Amino acid sequence: MTESNGAPRGAGGGSMPDWEKRFRAPRVSLPDWAEDAPDRSLFVSNATGTYELYAWDRATGEQRRATDRPNGTTDGVLSPDGEWIWWFSDKDGDEFGVWLRQPFDGGDDVPAVDGLEASYPAGLAIGRDGSTAVVGRSTDEDGTTIHVVRGGGAPQEIYRHRESAGVGDLSHDGTLIAIEHTEHGDAMHSALRVVRPDGTTVAELDDTKGGSQELGLEVLGFAPVDGDTRLLVGHQRRGRWEPMVWDVASGEETDLALDLPGDVSAEWYPDGSALLVAHSFEARSDLWRYEVGSGALTRVETPPGTVSGATARPDGSVEYLWSSAAEPSVVRSTSGGVVLDPPGLKAPASVPVEDVWVEGPGGRIHALVQKPAGTTGPLPTVFEVHGGPTWHDSDSFAAGPAAWVDHGYAVVRVNYRGSTGYGREWTDALKHRVGLIELEDVSAVREWAVSSGLADPDRLVLAGGSWGGYLTLLGVGTQPDAWAVGLAAVPVADYVTAYHDEMEALKALDRTLFGGTPEEVPDRFTASSPLTYVDEVKAPVYVSAGVNDPRCPIRQIDNYVDRLAARGATHEVYRYDAGHGSLVVEERIKQVRLELDFAARHLS
Repeated sequence: MTESNGAPRGAGGGSMPDWEKRFRAPRVSLPDWAEDAPDRSLFVSNATGTYELYAWDRATGEQRRATDRPNGTTDGVLSPDGEWIWWFSDKDGDEFGVWLRQPFDGGDDVPAVDGLEASYPAGLAIGRDGSTAVVGRSTDEDGTTIHVVRGGGAPQEIYRHRESAGVGDLSHDGTLIAIEHTEHGDAMHSALRVVRPDGTTVAELDDTKGGSQELGLEVLGFAPVDGDTRLLVGHQRRGRWEPMVWDVASGEETDLALDLPGDVSAEWYPDGSALLVAHSFEARSDLWRYEVGSGALTRVETPPGTVSGATARPDGSVEYLWSSAAEPSVVRSTSGGVVLDPPGLKAPASVPVEDVWVEGPGGRIHALVQKPAGTTGPLPTVFEVHGGPTWHDSDSFAAGPAAWVDHGYAVVRVNYRGSTGYGREWTDALKHRVGLIELEDVSAVREWAVSSGLADPDRLVLAGGSWGGYLTLLGVGTQPDAWAVGLAAVPVADYVTAYHDEMEALKALDRTLFGGTPEEVPDRFTASSPLTYVDEVKAPVYVSAGVNDPRCPIRQIDNYVDRLAARGATHEVYRYDAGHGSLVVEERIKQVRLELDFAARHLS
């Protein structure tokens, strides 16, 4: 066993390689703007080397760093009046903390809500007066609670349940609160409840009842008009995510029936007359405008690739965060030009992705492939497995895969069963055979990669972070002859211990995935735990872990690593002082450097 310290290898000579430039180049998020003060915005940037919140006065052009913490800050909300920045303060990435707030123009941070102890966040909605807020909390002891705070007074609890829930939205006039909840015990499919600020129920919508299908709902937002009781809702009634309008006062549901393949989401234009529609299909996305009155659907022109976020401005323009696998992310506007262009180093381009469709045991599997320009196989190949699991890889810019391509590797990313964007049945297919069903799809794509001549069968790397790290450890144990190296970042390694140590919301998700607790369905947890197969592992394994991680806690990783060490298996482990990943650029570079070095040493 080797305990890595992250010391740079080969540092000090020559120019900075492109892969490091991609991590160091300043990046920004899509700016959030204040509903009643649209010249005031809030965004996230890594301009100082750590991801922090920035206040931006568009009228003057001034940008001010609002937070400054050693391990970074990304969770922040701008009050609708533009006067306050609310941000979530945890300890070194443990996600357990309290909301603080500071004046938009700068000043001391103060507790945003007196009387609420530290917790995991479960949603936040701020009223237009800036002093009313709906705060969701989650703890192991209480489950989920939701509180209303007015004018600095004592918080009033309006909701409590053991199962996971969260604040969806607060109506424009502050009279209605939408809550997403899973009181029925299915953490993958929420139901909706709309209540008044005193907690009394106004309306319920639950697609989990009365049928054999497991259907979910999500809050997309109240109409931005005083007295308007229309709530934009995402539903799965036709086997994919689509929006509809639900009038919570009358109960009327308006099905939009948009003729677009794939998943569809939406948000209101600021005057409530139209919807900005976000459409995702086969790892790409685009934008549309839907007229609520006429039903007319018009494309909002964006380049081919992925729109990671979009917002409609009061003047009717749309700002959006765009990238492709080859081109770094940028915030653009339909009015023309780049909205935010941080000064300094520019991220070098990478290579485009190629789409591959492979027949698998559960249907056609979509994979995205990148390889060094001008190369032919067989190449050393990294199967970079995405996290989630309810997520998907897309044609968007990612510095990690680009680093592997720079070093001569092909990179294959698989949207296995469990991934979003390919219909409800594809996403929900992983339940009860957790981990194993995803690896069947990865295996099918691996066989294609080898048989097609792309991948060298003796130099195959299985890698990923979070759920991808879990699948990596499970894969090198259940498929020991298939992989030459395993690289697992912040993984689930010992599922039973992980369940008992993780944050409450993830316990609820695991009960849904497995059909119960480890005590209730022990065989399922055993079959899906990497620890079960640790003695079968042949490939050298590299593990990185945040010591404050509440999602993939450190004790269960140590259990797995101890078992590797006990049998003398080749492995290295790197622990760092953060949570579920790092917001510090130098730390991210260090971790990629360690993975590149580990793979190079064990594939030579």
